[in-house]
Amino acid sequence: MSHAASRRFNATRMLAIAKKEWLQIRRDGRSLGLAFLLPAMLLYLFGAAITTDVEDIRLVVLDHDHSAESRALVDAFVQSGYFRLESRIDRLEQAEDKILRGDARIALVVPERFAADLKAGRPAPLELLLDGADASTATVARGYADAIARSFSDKVRLSGRHLAPPVTAQTRVWFNETLDSTAKVVPGLIAVIMSIISAMLTSLTIAREWERGTMEQLAATPVGRAELVFGKLLPYLGIALIDVAMSLACCVYLFDVPFRGSLVLFAFASLVFLGGVLALGIFLSATLKAQLLAVQASIFATYMPALLLSGFFYSLQSMPVALQLISRAIPARYFVEITRGVFLRGIGLEVIWAPLLGLGIFATVMVTLTIRTFRKELA
Repeated sequence: MSHAASRRFNATRMLAIAKKEWLQIRRDGRSLGLAFLLPAMLLYLFGAAITTDVEDIRLVVLDHDHSAESRALVDAFVQSGYFRLESRIDRLEQAEDKILRGDARIALVVPERFAADLKAGRPAPLELLLDGADASTATVARGYADAIARSFSDKVRLSGRHLAPPVTAQTRVWFNETLDSTAKVVPGLIAVIMSIISAMLTSLTIAREWERGTMEQLAATPVGRAELVFGKLLPYLGIALIDVAMSLACCVYLFDVPFRGSLVLFAFASLVFLGGVLALGIFLSATLKAQLLAVQASIFATYMPALLLSGFFYSLQSMPVALQLISRAIPARYFVEITRGVFLRGIGLEVIWAPLLGLGIFATVMVTLTIRTFRKELA
């Protein structure tokens, strides 16, 4: 075969490489089992553990008034579902001790003459002592407490006068009616987990050839660089797509997250996303030529960026402009946006074409860079 002919892309040679790679994967049963089980396991663990919902905040009450109104106020806190009454105390020092020991997150102090001031229309301030060591929980707890106190005050003020509130707001929540954080977290987890797993899977493939000394045998064949890269990629792409399907089933049937969009569109977006991330793993493997280094590099290149710069957990709009620009090179950013949009909003291509285009550009650049960077050393 001439050199020019050998350089033409040949699907038969590519499929032969893919078959060879699949046989190697099948021989390593532990890795194959891990590739199928690990994404579902991580999705369950992270999905069950990560939540932004704050409930059952431990509350202690110091009631100096001992009136029907003060008791009704405490009941309003407990019945809201956000607070759990830990104990009633008699002295302020006890409240400080409870918070110091971690037995309570918030202390509610009701002053004397609370009921009298409330009925007379005078200010009846409450004192809230918060554990600021957990700033996020303290902020949410303060918001809950302020809302409950305002609602209680309005009810007492209007109950004796039979007045309607001057302004009422009817709130309707779209796409996530219960404001359940699981519905936000779990679809985004698919992007984060598959970024890590996919890059790790392919980060070993070329490096393994170098370490086993079989790269020289491949170099002696007429297989081209593109055929080798795509042949190595195909088996892992099939595995990763199965992982995404399993993750989708876990989201819907295990976490009760609604899937309102197009399954075909989601599958296509997954294909583009996985192609780019898998190509990243092959690029690292071909560049570093050592399995340990390639795995470490793949984790470094995917884990923290996907977790912190994808919008999965932290809003991109609140980040510095420099980090927002860096996030545009993170494929998980686009896939997180797509998964949440398809799952919860049921949006179509007319809305998600921009993040899908971002994934396509990343995949194209990554595959091209991998092919151009990869060099077979001739025997």
